[in-house]
Amino acid sequence: MCRGIEKRKVFDIDADREHFLERLGGILQDTRTTCYAWVLIPSHFHLLLRTGPTPISTVMRRLLTGYALWYNRAHRRHGHLFQNRFKSILCQEDAYLLELVRYIHLNPIRAGIVESLDDLALYPFSGHSVLMGTVKRTWQDTEGILGMFGKSVGSARRGYKNYVENGIAQGKRGDLSGGGLIRSAGGWEAVKALKRFSRTRLSDVLPRRACALVQPAVVGTL
Repeated sequence: MCRGIEKRKVFDIDADREHFLERLGGILQDTRTTCYAWVLIPSHFHLLLRTGPTPISTVMRRLLTGYALWYNRAHRRHGHLFQNRFKSILCQEDAYLLELVRYIHLNPIRAGIVESLDDLALYPFSGHSVLMGTVKRTWQDTEGILGMFGKSVGSARRGYKNYVENGIAQGKRGDLSGGGLIRSAGGWEAVKALKRFSRTRLSDVLPRRACALVQPAVVGTL
């Protein structure tokens, strides 16, 4: 996750969002980092990534620094744009991966940005619309996620849509926020063990005060 400083907006207009996504896409392709899910909210964003050969800390530093410099020039402002460092956590299981995809993509409905699943399918600033085929973002991996729901694109999209729809009534989930994600990785000791044996890299540790989904959640090894 990365949130605006003092919870201020980091995206004021659509031009900000499009520039951020263009920058994100270029960095992901350049670093061979896979993106499974994402969403832009006015004051923050969520990403679900699978790390490639480039450390996630490098990917995020390029993204945040570059966008902050551009945003400050475009809006004639000075100072920090984002609050502290980004926050990330490990996800290893496919079932939990799908839960995170759904939870991230339902953010615009929970935030009141869109009213329904049909509106969400047309919302251009969430990976849900890309998975549904209404918006194109070539840097987003759709085959990996849709492949878990069906062999044909049509049946996979129907299965994915039903899965997302079933999550609307769940609202904000404690097990997909804060310490819930730590517990899913086997607790703090498991996370520390992974770091010691270099099986994956965690760019940061989720603090107790963090709320909503770890943003961006990072897929280390799948």
